[in-house]
Amino acid sequence: MIPNPVTALLIFAGLTLITLTIIWIMKTDTWKLKFRSKDILKTKIEDILKQLYHVEYGGKRATLNAMAGALKIEYSKLVPVIEYMAGSELINVKENAIILTEEGRDYALKIIRIHRLWEKYLSEKTGIHKSEWHQRAEKMEHTLTNEEAELLYRQLGSPRFDPHGDPIPTKTGDIIQTHNQPLCSLKVGDSAKIMHIEDEPAVIYKQLIKEKLHIGQYLKVIKSSENNVTFISEGNQHKLSHIVASNIGVRTLSEEEVFEKEKVRLSALDKGEKAIVVGISKECRGANRRRLMDFGFINGAEIVTEMKSPSGEPKAYLIKNTLIALRDDQADLILIEKVA
Repeated sequence: MIPNPVTALLIFAGLTLITLTIIWIMKTDTWKLKFRSKDILKTKIEDILKQLYHVEYGGKRATLNAMAGALKIEYSKLVPVIEYMAGSELINVKENAIILTEEGRDYALKIIRIHRLWEKYLSEKTGIHKSEWHQRAEKMEHTLTNEEAELLYRQLGSPRFDPHGDPIPTKTGDIIQTHNQPLCSLKVGDSAKIMHIEDEPAVIYKQLIKEKLHIGQYLKVIKSSENNVTFISEGNQHKLSHIVASNIGVRTLSEEEVFEKEKVRLSALDKGEKAIVVGISKECRGANRRRLMDFGFINGAEIVTEMKSPSGEPKAYLIKNTLIALRDDQADLILIEKVA
């Protein structure tokens, strides 16, 4: 049976459309695959550059094996990327040592700048917990252009340090040199101010978060041994192993500075006790800080613990003739001096 010409034409047109659609889909998928491959390569290169910078900054020597372990990349997959980077004049490889070129170092500082700006943004503009800042910034650092980074920098008020106390490189690659010393190096009786808290490795950082330690906190060492250091700060006593304490950078107080041991956290104020507000912790930022100040938690304000829930928290505090209920983690951000 000879098909109707119109029917045959429709069938031919349909088959042609299907064929073209399949070709378009294949080309689109191929393009997406190529684009994704380039994106993955860019991310790997930037991760390697950043790691190399940190290794060099620490005065150490970067090797292929060490880099593979630090970045959790198989040795066989790392080698071709290193070869590509060497061909792009981002690094030099000499006797198994990987060294950043001037171009590679500039590129690394740009990635570090974006990473630290993102952490600053997350700490100041969002309610995201500090335990997530680093991982989120690790992803976002690969998506921002230099122009967008500069815009973010200005929106944040041109910050010099990220929330962990690390200096933020400038647009031109300049970076402030810090001269902190590890907490574990202090002697008994030394007073200091926390200037830096390292957020890697994550397991140690989680312990420091649990201890409620933060940038700007004053402390005094009361005991030190070969394995541990014990100190008091904001009315609390802390005991850390040297491994953990080495992740805290401090600056010893000068003769003009005084360690105020009377300063404690509001959470330590029991029912019926009175106190004077002496400040809000630098750990409290952005909207949360403004909220507490709006409630009346400003320097010199008198405060009394009026009520306490059966479970211990929240507590109701009377300040400026107003009752404010706060959980302990909120009250920890307010520093007071108890009134006898």
